Amino acid sequence: MMALIKKYLNLVIRGSLGALAFLIPASMYMVFVYAPVEASMGLPQKIFYYHVPIAILCYAGFFLCFAGSAAYLYTGNEDYDAIALSGAEVGTLFITLVLITGMLWARPSWGAWWTWDPRLTTSLVLWLIYAGYIILRSQVEEPVLRAKYAAVMGIVGFVDVPIVHFSVQLWTRGIHPTLDKTAPDRGMDPMMLNALKVCFPTVALIFLLLFATRLQYEFLLRRLDRLKATRRA
Repeated sequence: MMALIKKYLNLVIRGSLGALAFLIPASMYMVFVYAPVEASMGLPQKIFYYHVPIAILCYAGFFLCFAGSAAYLYTGNEDYDAIALSGAEVGTLFITLVLITGMLWARPSWGAWWTWDPRLTTSLVLWLIYAGYIILRSQVEEPVLRAKYAAVMGIVGFVDVPIVHFSVQLWTRGIHPTLDKTAPDRGMDPMMLNALKVCFPTVALIFLLLFATRLQYEFLLRRLDRLKATRRA
C-alpha cells in the first residue's frame, strides 16, 4: 500500500494543480458574483463559503494523523509516522484558518472577535492539542521515541474532533450558527448552496495538494537521512 502511495504522489499533486486552476476562479466567481449578498450579515457572510469546507477538511487532517499514528504503533513502519506528521501539520494549518476566518466573520456579525461559545472554545482546544503535537516532535531527538510519543498524542488528541463537531448539540446554549440538515436545501438560498457546493471540492483539493506535497517532502527527507546514516556507517 505504501509503495502505491509513493508511486502516485506526483500524479496526485499534478492532478490537483490542474483541477485547481479551474476550480479556484470558479469558486471565487460563485462566491463573489453568483451568490447573492445575505440580507442581514451582508458581505462578511461570504466568508462562510470557505470557512465551512476548511473546518470539515481540518478533521480530515487530524484523522490522517490518528490513522497514521495507530498504524505506526501497530507496524513500526516509519512511513505511517510520516503520514501522521503530514496530516497533523496540514490539519493544524486548516484549524488555524478556521479560527481566523471565524473571527473575521464574528467581528461584524456578533460585534466581537471572540466569544467563549462551545464550538469556538473546543476548536481552540483542538488547535492547542495539535500545536502541542508539533512542538513535542521538535523536542525529542531520537526518531523512534519521537514517533512513539507523537503517535500516542495523535491518537488521544483526536478525541476532541467529535467533541468539536457535535459541540452545538452537546451545549445547546451556544450561539454558533449551523446548517439545517433536515431541509433539502440546508436552510439556504439555492444560489448560496450552489456556491458552497463549488467551494467544498475546491478546498478539498487544496487540502489534498498540501497533504500530498508535505508527505512527499517528508518521504524524501527521511530517505536522505537514511542515506546519510549509511554513509556514516
